Amino acid sequence: MPVFHVKKTTDYTVMSNHHLRNRELSLKAKGLLSQMLSLPEKWDYTLQGLAYINREQIDTIRQAVHELEQAGYIVRARERDSRGRLRRAEYTIYEEPQLAFDLPALEKPASENPMLENPTLDNPTQ
Repeated sequence: MPVFHVKKTTDYTVMSNHHLRNRELSLKAKGLLSQMLSLPEKWDYTLQGLAYINREQIDTIRQAVHELEQAGYIVRARERDSRGRLRRAEYTIYEEPQLAFDLPALEKPASENPMLENPTLDNPTQ
């Protein structure tokens, strides 16, 4: 049986083992999260920036980020401009998954007097 030895150096990253032991995550998602946790805070955490330092294409990175988001390791918040249009997404990376009740309240559109039953039409067709 082969034996693996780990030679430690001075350039290392300390992180939680939680995501590494999570059987629900793919190896791709585990590796990307480990890499993201090892990068400095000022790193370009865009899909293009992550694809630049990896062999995988942007679509593969996007799939892994989506998997991590579904598992709660990455939380996305969308920013809106002054006209209410969605502009950019801001991602927060966690070492352990965040439960739905642990997340900050996201902006929800205000709906005054919602119509829950049959809506009335201004010009009904006959």
